Amino acid sequence: QVQLVESGGGLVQAGGSLRLSCGASGRTFSDYAMGWFRQTPGKEREFVASISWSGRNTYFADSVKGRFTISRDNAKNTVYLQMNSLKPEDTAVYYCAASAAAYSRTLDEYGYWGQGTQVTVSS
Repeated sequence: QVQLVESGGGLVQAGGSLRLSCGASGRTFSDYAMGWFRQTPGKEREFVASISWSGRNTYFADSVKGRFTISRDNAKNTVYLQMNSLKPEDTAVYYCAASAAAYSRTLDEYGYWGQGTQVTVSS
């Protein structure tokens, strides 16, 4: 089992920045690829970014490419999502997730999920 806890969400003005953190406990953190997803009411959860177990490979949704970065610190069992140039359409609950597979954009390949953290971007 892997337990994940997100933090760092909040309210920010358009153009601003936030950094989300996701702390992991349980099994060996570096065994897992990590991903960030987001969801708004009435919509399906969507992929945002993912990172391989080593941190050498990353993958981003087109909607956030160039604005968001993902990183991890395996010594701290933590993955981060740095969000810059935020837009109102980035408003969502953000979830981190762990995958025993490669760093994927496919929701079904992530077996462990956090409880989510709300990000609200005002215009």
